[in-house]
Order: sequence, then C-alpha cells, then structure tokens
Amino acid sequence: MADLQDEVHTTSDVDGPFEDEAFPADPAEPFVSVSDPDTDPLERAHAILAAHPVADGYSGLPWALRHLPWYDLETGEAAVDTDMPRLREGHVGALFWSLHLPEGMDGDRAVGATLEQLDLVRAVVRTHPEGLRLACTAGQTTDVRRCGRVAVLLGPADAAAVGDSLGILRSLCALGLRVLTLSRVSWASEAGLTRFGEEVLREMNRLGVLADLSGASGETLRRALTVSKSPVLCTRSAAHALRPHPANLPDDLLVELGEAKGLCMVPLTAKQTGPAVRDVADHLDHVRALAGPESVGLSGTYDVGTAHPLELADASCYPRLIAELLGRGWPEADITLLTWGNVQRVLRSADFTARATQQRREPSTAKIAELDG
Repeated sequence: MADLQDEVHTTSDVDGPFEDEAFPADPAEPFVSVSDPDTDPLERAHAILAAHPVADGYSGLPWALRHLPWYDLETGEAAVDTDMPRLREGHVGALFWSLHLPEGMDGDRAVGATLEQLDLVRAVVRTHPEGLRLACTAGQTTDVRRCGRVAVLLGPADAAAVGDSLGILRSLCALGLRVLTLSRVSWASEAGLTRFGEEVLREMNRLGVLADLSGASGETLRRALTVSKSPVLCTRSAAHALRPHPANLPDDLLVELGEAKGLCMVPLTAKQTGPAVRDVADHLDHVRALAGPESVGLSGTYDVGTAHPLELADASCYPRLIAELLGRGWPEADITLLTWGNVQRVLRSADFTARATQQRREPSTAKIAELDG
C-alpha cells in the first residue's frame, strides 16, 4: 500500500459518503471468545457467527431480481439463493451487492444499466426495512448490524460504468458506490494500469471507493498494490494452485496481497473452489497460509447463475463452512477475522485514507487523452 504522504495537494473540501464517521476511523473491536471448545463444531459455528457475522463480499442479487416480476425477500423467495430467512439462518451481517453488467456492455449503456441497478437496490432496501439497510462506511455497517439488520454495501461495479470520466466516478460514489472492479477497460488491461488508470485509482482512494482486482491481470494487480493507499480487494478469487481458474490468484500474488494488507475473498462456487465444502476449506487454508489470517474473507457469490459446492447451496449455509474450519483447528480469532473483522478493517482503512487524502488532494480533472495520448 502506498505511503499516505506522497501527495502534496491541499484542500479543505471533503466529499464522499463519510459525514457520520469520526476521524480517525474507530479502532477494531477487541476479540472475545464466544464459544465452548468442547461443544459440537456446528453449535460452535452458530455461536461464533451470532457474535461475528459474515460480511459476504459478492452477491448477484440485484441482476437476478430485475428479471423477476414479483418477489418478497422478507418472507422468503424461492426464485433466488438469497432472502431474509436464509440470511438470518446463515448469520450474514453485511452483503456487497454486485452491480456488474453482462460482458460486452460499455459506454452509455453501461452507465445507464449501472444507474438502473443502483435504483433497484435502493428500492429493494426501501421495501424491506425490517431486514435491510444501506451502508457506506465501517461505522454504518456496524450500526446496521447492531440494529439487527443486514448492511447492504453497493458494489463492485464494472469499470466500464465509469468509462474514462472521473466525474462519473464521483457521481457514482455520491450515490453510494463502494467498490469498483478494475478490468475490461483500456486503462486497466492485460498490460496493467496506464497513467490514467493510476489517476483513477488515486481518485478512488480520495473518495473511499475500494478497488476490486478479481479478474484483473497480474500486472494490473501488482501496479494497484503499489499505487493504492487503501487496501485492495479480490472479491471473487481463490487459490490458483488448487484450481486453475482465471480469476484465482497464483501463490506469488497471494503473498504480495498479504504483504499489502489486501483482502482475498474466496468464492463459494464449484467452478472456482471445487464441488464440496472441504474444497472451499482447502482454499481458505491455502490463502490464510500464504496471505495471512488478516487477508482472507468470504464471498458467497450467490445469485450469479453458477453451481455451488455441496452443503453450500445458498446464503443459509455459512455455519457448515465454519464448522468445517473449526474441525480443521482454525483458531476462533482467525475465524472472526475471516467472517467480519477483515472486511471491517478494509472499510475503516478506506474511510481513513479518504479523509486524509481529501485534506491535500483536490478532485482530479485529468483526462485520458492528456495522460494516455
């Protein structure tokens, strides 16, 4: 992660969705053991998750809901993998709702489709007030959890929705966007980040928008780790050494991600992790060993039209995975980082970085033609 002191611009303006956060960010919650080591692993899993719920790094629910003529998430919805009864059963406390688009959609169509999904998410949250609340910051996420609701965070969205306009990036941030995937655009390609791409990332740091590098090239990921002052995410990446999926990370990148205090969120999909719960646990073991316990998280990846491992069919199944990890000897402290603590750390760091950067960096007016030619 880049040094915060490398910017010299000064400004008193503070923008972005941080009005209710104290500065600096609140410290992490201290770890307190909540389970009895002598009890059944599944019972222990429920006890741990009741105190330290899952912050799920990727849900395809918005795109799935837009194809349904009617739905009710509060009482249960069989047409999707995620609804309030299953979120409660799975002890999910926060959920990143993907705004990703079908491949090939770009330009004005990408901007319009992203705005429509943002509008849909707000409508879904508004019509399910007993279960869902929008959140942008670490503090808001914790407050929503304490109120007994599930915090909905907006993103990741496609970089195509931003195109080559930093003004659109700022507008999406003002609407609550929290994560942007840096891939499939000219300034974040197989060759890495261009000069304009680096400027986009700096502006994201200033706004508090996190960078998602799942599906990005190795060169883009490495350059992002160098440029970014905030931790980066890989919202749907497992271990390439165990399963050679294009979005999975090789060992050297897992090590670099851990050194930069980034976060690899392992997806619960058969294609990326394997057909059984033990396969997912193998990936979690591998990522934790290489990147460290502070750099591994969970990504349900439900409602994206892909098959899931056995016993992990929907959002209610997280206790089964945690029970598997307990059976493998995972310390309770590492599990609480995996489920909740690591996401909170990354959100707090992004909030802090945004406030610090806004004190010395004005909104960027850079144009892609000026930087990339």
